[in-house]
Amino acid sequence: MLQRTSLPSALTALATVLVITVLNYLPVHAQDDDVVRVFVFAGQSNMVGSDSKVADIQRFPPFRGLGEPQPEVRFSYCIGRENKSRSEGWVPLAPVNGVVGPELSFARRVTRQTTAPVAIIKCAAGGTHLGGDWNPDSPEGFKMYPLTLKLIQDSLKQLSDAGTRYRIEGFMWHQGENDMFNEGYMADYGKNLKRFFQCWRRDLNQPDLKFYVGELCTKTIWGMDLRPRMYAISLGQKQVTQADPKAEYVPTSHVGVEIGSGVGLHYHYGTLGQLEHGINYADAYLRTIGHKSEERPKLAAWPYRKNSTVQLYVLAGHRNMEGERAFTQDLELRHGHLLNPNQTVAYKYNLAGGQRVSQGWEPLSPAGLYDTFGPELSFANHLQSQGHQQFAVAKFTHSGSQMNDWTPAGSMAKSRNLYPKFLAFIQESLQDLRDQGNEVELAGIVYHVGENDMSMPPYRRDAPSRLNEMIVQSRTDLELPSLAWYVSQQPPTRNERVDAIDVRSAIAKVCSEDPNTHLNFVEGFPEQEKQLVLDSEGILFLGVQMAQQFK
Repeated sequence: MLQRTSLPSALTALATVLVITVLNYLPVHAQDDDVVRVFVFAGQSNMVGSDSKVADIQRFPPFRGLGEPQPEVRFSYCIGRENKSRSEGWVPLAPVNGVVGPELSFARRVTRQTTAPVAIIKCAAGGTHLGGDWNPDSPEGFKMYPLTLKLIQDSLKQLSDAGTRYRIEGFMWHQGENDMFNEGYMADYGKNLKRFFQCWRRDLNQPDLKFYVGELCTKTIWGMDLRPRMYAISLGQKQVTQADPKAEYVPTSHVGVEIGSGVGLHYHYGTLGQLEHGINYADAYLRTIGHKSEERPKLAAWPYRKNSTVQLYVLAGHRNMEGERAFTQDLELRHGHLLNPNQTVAYKYNLAGGQRVSQGWEPLSPAGLYDTFGPELSFANHLQSQGHQQFAVAKFTHSGSQMNDWTPAGSMAKSRNLYPKFLAFIQESLQDLRDQGNEVELAGIVYHVGENDMSMPPYRRDAPSRLNEMIVQSRTDLELPSLAWYVSQQPPTRNERVDAIDVRSAIAKVCSEDPNTHLNFVEGFPEQEKQLVLDSEGILFLGVQMAQQFK
């Protein structure tokens, strides 16, 4: 016989179900703020933080202070290969062995944006494979899957034993470089990653566990000389994250990369890159729980008279055009006026391969990710100081690109091809100005030659021809046969590996043979600490030198 339920009891039960349902879908800041949000960080060397140094954090203003412990954040870890560093339980979050991991900036970003307590479990070891070490079914080598599973289970049990409520909030994964050296692992990376996710959700009893998969950085040496293999791994990652609604592909190719000896390139993010790496995961997670991006300055009024002609300058390039190591905090003492939105210059941008895109036109101001800026600030300021008016700036950059990515043909890594996006960006910028009621003249494309291309022989050898291909095709596609290109080049890397290739003369030849292409070989930079990438003063100097081409 069915038991009758009183109406009040039924309503109470229904209300309870509704409350639980609502709580499951509310953003983190609206739910139980005493529930600890647990995040797992796992992977190989670029998750460990290899070739980073805690002492270097102070060199990067947005991240100062992250070398100190974060006592409000719990941390449990097992890091390393043969000689592992272990926390042996929960400790306050802090660097391990003087190395900077992405968890440091991640935690600070998340705790500043939410009120719930945060805990991080990290297990990572350099040179490990998903196909072997991390294989959940047949782990080999360092047997990372069972090692990490035990670390997580033990860490969570300690929380439970202490009566601490928790929820596993996300799994941050950065790995894949070593799988590309094994043909079978490389071909099966997508299949193996899918199985990896399934096993974690099963073994942690978390069927809805969210994964954040970090892109392999194309700015590194391997992103250049092993382009096909890196691309194969990226296809596997994207295949899985696109098919899995609880997985997200997190771009990281635009973050800083350590400047190595010799030619200047490196395999690892290093200190700056690791700090930015963590911000990428934090922002991806915060978007997941409903946090909105920061508000950008808006134009108080359209700065140009209706029907008047606006000169459009298009700035384009790689690491230094993006401003990888130029920080707004460095402007405050000597160049503070450049921090203020310039309401007389309309600014449109697509930065870091599309990771930051303006919503229409903004007043010119710093817009880079991680509190960075590019040469556009001093470029526009110098133009105005010389009496130029009625101009707008549009900027398109990807610091994780090389010059073959900008050619019409691109490379076999099709997802890295930038030319169609660059062309569309220019066309849209021109049309946007017309839609505002202005005539528009494309004053020129100001392109800074790729820095990484100067540091690897095949790229350095082919840079002039790639530059020429881009220039010639852009004039055809934009139907502007006399379109002016203003090519700037900084002194290329000096090293015995590349010195025999006279790229400066070769690029000068390309430019001299075309009356509408102008070369500006920029020398006399303020003293720079590193090869390839300019600091804040160097970027300001570069912008002025670019502007001086326009009399």
